[in-house]
Amino acid sequence: MRTLRMFGAAGAATVLTATAVAGAHAAPSPPPAPKPQITDAEVDKALARLPRFVTDVMHSTGVPGAAVAVVHDDKVVYLKGFGVRRTDVPGAIGPDTVFQVASVSKPISSTVVAGALKDPAGWNDRTELPGFALKDPWVTGHVTAADLFSHRSGLPDHAGDLLEDLGYDQAYILDHLRLEPLTPFRASYNYTNFGLTAAAEAVARQKGTTWEKLSQDTLFKPAGMTHTSTEFSAFINAPDHAATHVKNPDGTWSPRFVRDPDAQAPAGGVSSTATDMARWLRLQLAGGTLDGKRIIPTDTLAATRLPHIVSQAPTPPLDHTGFYGLGWNVSYDDAGRLRLSHSGGFELGANTNVTLLPLEKLGIVVLTNGAPVGMADAIAMDFFDTAEHGAPTTDWLPLFAELYAQQLGPGPSATDYAHPPAGAKPARADSAYTGTYVSPYYGKLTVTANSSGKGGLTLSLGPKPMRFPLTHYDGDTFSYVTSGENAVGRTGVFFKDGTVRIEYLDATHLGTFTKQ
Repeated sequence: MRTLRMFGAAGAATVLTATAVAGAHAAPSPPPAPKPQITDAEVDKALARLPRFVTDVMHSTGVPGAAVAVVHDDKVVYLKGFGVRRTDVPGAIGPDTVFQVASVSKPISSTVVAGALKDPAGWNDRTELPGFALKDPWVTGHVTAADLFSHRSGLPDHAGDLLEDLGYDQAYILDHLRLEPLTPFRASYNYTNFGLTAAAEAVARQKGTTWEKLSQDTLFKPAGMTHTSTEFSAFINAPDHAATHVKNPDGTWSPRFVRDPDAQAPAGGVSSTATDMARWLRLQLAGGTLDGKRIIPTDTLAATRLPHIVSQAPTPPLDHTGFYGLGWNVSYDDAGRLRLSHSGGFELGANTNVTLLPLEKLGIVVLTNGAPVGMADAIAMDFFDTAEHGAPTTDWLPLFAELYAQQLGPGPSATDYAHPPAGAKPARADSAYTGTYVSPYYGKLTVTANSSGKGGLTLSLGPKPMRFPLTHYDGDTFSYVTSGENAVGRTGVFFKDGTVRIEYLDATHLGTFTKQ
């Protein structure tokens, strides 16, 4: 037996055997694997509370409609619609009403990719898609589907979303991501719809098909999800679909906007029903099988549930580190149980949530037709809280309402452009500002003088172009009211030395246009 000679603080020789050294530094035994803790009776108690809680939060928020499905032990134990599809037309919501699921599309899309891959190693194949590149050529040559599905590519938060708001299509947006500055590759987390979209489209192209057909052939058709699609046309043309609603200043809700997410279909473009989503929940909780049939390989699906990047440091109320997997938020509770979840939100009128405890074979999906105010997440958390503790441990609705208020969008400008300062300098003649300006990222911008004879300027942006009347603020500074999913109210427009810079487009310093 080999021996090691070591010297203590007093210099005395100490003889240790290798076995003794190994024993002194042996790792402790791993803790036992977590076991299921939620009984059928506890699930029943949570189910009994569920309908009243849904109606209560609908009443308190004013959100007009919802549909909820719960799966336990491979059975759909709850499936119901609440409220109305539209506030201006009669029509009740049922289990087969089609909703836009927003970012709950991401775990659905990772399920599709898991089904398309031959083995888990395929998640680490290089992403190759014509027209797609990142600013660093080395990163472009190494970025994988796993990097893009877990938001660790280095692209900035929500890169490309403002281009979508302006009406640019998927090809233009993916092509222009190469101009976005990057944070450290595989060491930083930034939630990015179009990065994930690029990865999904690359997988579809590799398979010689479209993303919609890959989704249908790989998941929707085999799983019997007959009213689920990745195309906006399927949603808007469905006779039984829930219109998106936003809150009006007087507290009422109305379907004032239509959200077409085709450009980011894999990341936010899925539409589905509570009935179909329940089938997907069953498949997820059964590790890729449904009704005794293998639909998604176990190992490629399991890869989606592993932590790939830290997404959130421990914060109240749960105080658990948050991770992001492949299309999933991944966390572990005090009992060591894996929890998978994802929320979805369109500021133009939808909010959704899916939450699973795979060990307990328990999952819930909540679909709503109102802009995010915390309702979908509160319903899911209240249900699981009741199932685990017998009663909710906190009032979840105001907590999630505050989180959404803090996190959605960049927020309004620090400057109140609607009220010019005292002693504001006058603008120059309209001709000093009119003309065509170009940005490598945002394309062409034109400023024209109004032809009404009353003066004033109009700014036009985007491929179709969108027109925004300019309001003078001070000197060469103007403003306009933004629109779209990422609207921030009034934003500043600054003319200087043959350029124009738009404040809310300039978060990554790409919002300056040069006069041609």
